[in-house]
Amino acid sequence: LEVVQGRCAVAVRYSIPAAPHQDPDDLVGMFSQIAELPDLWDITVTDYALEMGTARFVQEASNQLAVTKIKSLTSKPVVSVGRFTSPDTMLKQITSGTQDFIGAARPSIADPFLPKKIEEGRFEDIRECIGCNICYAGDTMGVAIRCTQNPSMGEEWRKGWHPEKMNKKRSDASVLVVGAGPAGLEATRALGLRGYRVTLADAGTELGGRVSREAALPGMSEYIRVRDYRAQQFHKLVNVEVYLESLLSAKDVMEFGADHVALATGAAWRQDRFNGETYVSIVAEGSNPKILTPDDIMEGRLPSGPTLVYDEDNYYMGGVIAEKLKSAGIDVTFCTPSEVVSEWAGKTSERWRIRAHIMKLGIKTELAQALTAFDGKTVTLICQFTGKEKQMPMHSVVMVTQRAPRDELYHNILALVDGEPDKLPFTLTRIGDCEAPAIIAAATYAGHRYARQLEEDVDLDQP
Repeated sequence: LEVVQGRCAVAVRYSIPAAPHQDPDDLVGMFSQIAELPDLWDITVTDYALEMGTARFVQEASNQLAVTKIKSLTSKPVVSVGRFTSPDTMLKQITSGTQDFIGAARPSIADPFLPKKIEEGRFEDIRECIGCNICYAGDTMGVAIRCTQNPSMGEEWRKGWHPEKMNKKRSDASVLVVGAGPAGLEATRALGLRGYRVTLADAGTELGGRVSREAALPGMSEYIRVRDYRAQQFHKLVNVEVYLESLLSAKDVMEFGADHVALATGAAWRQDRFNGETYVSIVAEGSNPKILTPDDIMEGRLPSGPTLVYDEDNYYMGGVIAEKLKSAGIDVTFCTPSEVVSEWAGKTSERWRIRAHIMKLGIKTELAQALTAFDGKTVTLICQFTGKEKQMPMHSVVMVTQRAPRDELYHNILALVDGEPDKLPFTLTRIGDCEAPAIIAAATYAGHRYARQLEEDVDLDQP
């Protein structure tokens, strides 16, 4: 029991077993004897991966059954967490009598003003948590906390960023943002709040960029909130204009007449791999195999026959691509040079769940094996411990390795002024994956930082 005593009340945290080897009846019996002693019960489950689970594997109200049982044994108020993100789900917990208070840690990181917005009925203004656990990853790595939805998180004191308020514009300048992925969307929203005249142009038929594509993959649907929240805010910003199906050339950008141009044109998955020193091709000498990437899969170009999903990204993408292919009836083998599946996902508390999930789906795994060659019929793998090579018959390979910036427009614009940006009639800046491919949280942060710092005096030595 964890007891916290204040001046007027005592709250007790009570843990309910989740593992099969524990007997919940024993703890329930003990609870019955102390049920009326404290002023409030904080109920949790001793499976931290459930309590802190990601959206891909853990649904809202994940603790509901256990909390309902405890609630029936006491007349004292009960509070519990449960990956709550929707105000409707929170309300249902209260009206159904499951619990009396809602514990919402991660949703409060995504939107510190969540209770106030619910109270005022401003549901469209809520930045709903997407359950990615990037906030938790910062804790496991010992670095500054980040949030995919709330790029001001962790910067309130260090940079003075308020999650709801923006610094006012410094001039009547106009801004052209090219690319409506996470960086472009956030830059547009934040610039609009500052009061700048902003035009957002994207070559696609819908907003979102990589967010829209990735949200369509298995288990990733809640990621679409990154797009939807920002798209909703555009309706309130009369100084923001959005144009889809607008592929801009360097000449188009030059002729547009903006005072500032931000390029958020994203990144593309590479077909090669990084061997620790340089990027190397896996194409076997004398062959011309078709090599696919996650971009191909997300655009509907699926392989046929036995397929190797080769993962050096080590986060969620390799696993969800393998799952998508398996659901299409394709024989899939997941291969990685790491000792474990989705190694980086250990920082978000979901690595073991990903491994268990792909095993349950019948996806075979090859661990600690680097892919060195593919000729269209056979892959060559090399053991990372012994250096021993082996061949496996494969019809297709999907490379989930690294990404390259889509920065052609940036270089084409600079080419018009002989590579000298000072000769441009506007400031030119790359933001997000276009500058440095990374996770979605890094892209929204980059877009927000650009908007905050535009025309401001910035201390370059500030972390």
